[in-house]
Amino acid sequence: MAETPPVGVVLAHLGTPEAPTPAAVRRYLAEFLADRRVVEMARWLWFPVLYGIILPIRPKRSATAYARIWRGDGSPLMVTAKQQQAALQQRLGARFRVAICMRYGHPSMEETVVDLQQQGCRQLVILPMYPQYSATTTASVHDALAAAMAKLRDLPAYRFIRDYHDHPAYIAALAASVGRHWQQHGRADTLLISFHGIPQRYADAGDPYPEECRRTADLLAAELQLGNHDWQLTFQSRMGREPWLTPYTDHTLEQLAAGGCATVDVICPGFSCDCLETLDEIAHENAERFTAAGGKALRYIPALNADDDHIALLQQLVTPPLKH
Repeated sequence: MAETPPVGVVLAHLGTPEAPTPAAVRRYLAEFLADRRVVEMARWLWFPVLYGIILPIRPKRSATAYARIWRGDGSPLMVTAKQQQAALQQRLGARFRVAICMRYGHPSMEETVVDLQQQGCRQLVILPMYPQYSATTTASVHDALAAAMAKLRDLPAYRFIRDYHDHPAYIAALAASVGRHWQQHGRADTLLISFHGIPQRYADAGDPYPEECRRTADLLAAELQLGNHDWQLTFQSRMGREPWLTPYTDHTLEQLAAGGCATVDVICPGFSCDCLETLDEIAHENAERFTAAGGKALRYIPALNADDDHIALLQQLVTPPLKH
């Protein structure tokens, strides 16, 4: 009997600079911000801004932020992605080949797909590591997959996982992480559930992302048995001057502090790995913003990262593979 070919599993992440230096950050941002899914603007309008203003200025500032979170063994996102890969590979066993790719940077989707095909994989399961679907993230991963497939003569079958924003195991894993945090640190005055934002006009055009974020937040609050006054949903990481999804995380933190809230716990369920937006923007910059406005302490609840219940969720998502 012929041996069953292995199934390739691709954990697709956003990406990370290769080093906390202006040059490496510039390369990363140039690829990221040139994606038409990320910035929906005519190229003749956007590229002069990107190459004439943003890329000459922003990499130095961003490199300073990356340096604050960089680990001795590399980028936090890349280190955690490799931990997730190894843990999921152990759970899935020899029939599977688990790989990671970065939408921006390396290893790219094309490099990963070609490598898995060379390992004999005739089926692929593509899991974008974004629980909530957005055209800016999930659909962009599919664009990269389509571009990689366009270069292949012998196409593998594949299953593309659109989202898992309301998967029971995902909600349970989030609730367990909050519970562990409360056991260790006590419960803050309020819980902020913060997601990465997108421009409001993207949502107005039909992007379902805000609805999926709200669904996740509602389910998490229900799982934790929170009342309406115990938590808030906010959006972070806006860029530029146009309106993004509201309420804004930074403004909300200032309002909470001004209103007498002494402590706040912040969880960011849209991030499957801790990264710049969680470790620096929330745990450093927004923590300082909160205390400067009169608050006592902001406590960041880590992403699910390589926690056992997160890896168990990933196993549920990628199995079973396609049938022959």
